[in-house]
Amino acid sequence: MLVKVFGAAVQGIDATQITIETNCSKGIKFMLVGLPDASVKESHERIISALQVNGYKFPRQQIIINMSPADIRKEGTAYDLPLAIGILASAESIESDKLGDYIMMGELSLDGSILPIKGALPIAIKAREEGFKGLILPAKNAREAAVVNNLDVYGVKSITEVIDFLNGEKQLEKTYIDTRAEFNNAQSCFEFDFADVKGQENVKRALEVAAAGGHNLIMIGPPGAGKSMMAKRIPSILPPFTLFEALETTKIHSVAGKIGSETSLMAKRPFRSPHHTISDVALVGGGAYPQPGEISLAHNGVLFLDELPEFNRNVLEVMRQPLEDRRITISRSKFTVEYPASFMLVSSMNPCPCGYYNHPDKDCTCPSGMVQKYLNKVSGPLLDRIDIHIEIVPVPFEKISDKKPAEASGSIRERVINARKMQESRFENEEGVYCNAQMTPKLLAKYASPDEAGLSLLKMAMDRFNLSARAYDRILKVSRTIADLNNSEKIEPKHLAEAINYRNLDRETWANGK
Repeated sequence: MLVKVFGAAVQGIDATQITIETNCSKGIKFMLVGLPDASVKESHERIISALQVNGYKFPRQQIIINMSPADIRKEGTAYDLPLAIGILASAESIESDKLGDYIMMGELSLDGSILPIKGALPIAIKAREEGFKGLILPAKNAREAAVVNNLDVYGVKSITEVIDFLNGEKQLEKTYIDTRAEFNNAQSCFEFDFADVKGQENVKRALEVAAAGGHNLIMIGPPGAGKSMMAKRIPSILPPFTLFEALETTKIHSVAGKIGSETSLMAKRPFRSPHHTISDVALVGGGAYPQPGEISLAHNGVLFLDELPEFNRNVLEVMRQPLEDRRITISRSKFTVEYPASFMLVSSMNPCPCGYYNHPDKDCTCPSGMVQKYLNKVSGPLLDRIDIHIEIVPVPFEKISDKKPAEASGSIRERVINARKMQESRFENEEGVYCNAQMTPKLLAKYASPDEAGLSLLKMAMDRFNLSARAYDRILKVSRTIADLNNSEKIEPKHLAEAINYRNLDRETWANGK
């Protein structure tokens, strides 16, 4: 008997419908075709054990299974459930009337229990697009898939639940979540708050400007000055997710298998902080069967690279194109996948190997030329893509011991949100531009042109501090954001002066002391 069961294959962050055609006839062969990988072929043994443990016999017939379309590679263990159901239905051991209404996915354990899978959210989106009534998948993935409305999502723990449901002997419980309520309730709960940070007012101001305009930022200062501490608090001042951003980010984490069983829709912007020993593939994504890397997992959030010069130079260089294009394309001989990668790069570094160059109290012990050599570990083209350079000095004892509470993240966040609203209004007709950091030269000329006094100040600063030409556009972008924070339509000289102050590493004199 020929039956069809439906599943899905995930490519990139989207899913493709897979039709599993199963035919049982006279004979003894088992054939699985349709470009399955080794893990899909191994499902044969898992299915035999799962059925036997639960009182069902594996058919002693010739079984031919075709996974269509046959030109898409099928990989992973998530096809165990639809393959097992297809075999039982083809052998007429269970009813097949409902098979056309559902997409099924799940990995089988040897005892018949169903284990979680990756990519449940894009599979659920595809099921709704293709007009299926519902989706049957592991219970631990049910909340993640239930984000999709107008689709019945059933979480199951064992294959017997699915068999009883198809035979009409048992009803499955539909998973329902109030997406908007859960999303709104979780948006303002943060573990870290700027109220904990004593002093460093100039650095907190720079972080506020960076968050308001979506600017990349690098902090440079001695050990213990608070670089990592403040970086961890940046998500608490970023604007809240829109539902579209949350869905897009959740899809990426779903494909990577990073969604917990209690999570439905991600409500907080991601903060990713990979160790400096990371490989280039782990950072940007890839592998024999491509998976999203750290830059995609940080999509719509923050990628924090601590001790930037300690990263392998090749690893840092592969970020240059994604920083500009805000997406990464991974090509293989037979296919290409594309992952979003619109993130805010925040990095930190010591000023020199010993860490105490320009320290107010401790002397630097590095030999002559070592400061510049250490700084040169980070290439000029990469620094060119970082808008704000801020130098940090240690907090004095008087500030640390001060019991007066610092400004909380909530207050800073309100100013950031107001600045972002101005940018949304400004760029509403510009496709793909949502914040000042994304402005093209054409948009800079239109929205960030300083007056005569501002141009004069900018020229004087570039001459005096030997600023490079590459700093010009960055200064204008940052000054536009500073003006937005001040609710100013025009860029004033004071806005430019503050933006110029955020270009420390562009000054040729910065590392000349060693």
